[in-house]
Amino acid sequence: MPTFVVDSSSPTPIYAQLERSIRAAIATGELARGAQLPTVRQLAVDLAVNANTVARVYAQLERDGMLETRRGVGTFVPESPTPQATRAHRERELRELIQRFVGDAALLGFTLPELINQLRNEEKK
Repeated sequence: MPTFVVDSSSPTPIYAQLERSIRAAIATGELARGAQLPTVRQLAVDLAVNANTVARVYAQLERDGMLETRRGVGTFVPESPTPQATRAHRERELRELIQRFVGDAALLGFTLPELINQLRNEEKK
């Protein structure tokens, strides 16, 4: 079972850190297909976070098709990724890539219109 880590001193919200950590564990195979995750309460205790935070992350990941809950049994990584999970994962990865790209470019003094223009030029090559 992977160890999920959250940093309460980070400016990134705890739920976002946990969600990213679980997604990464699934994507890298650290959390295998069919693997059971800790209960909401157990993970909340392990990470010293509010159980509602863990429940919120599990619910979001279930909506995205990354997890499935079996009543009375627990929360699992699905045996095979759903098309919804694959699409949601790709969209999230692209959003995060764009946010990093735009943020890094802004630190270098580039404007969004400059970036868009450059991207269009790249597409034409």
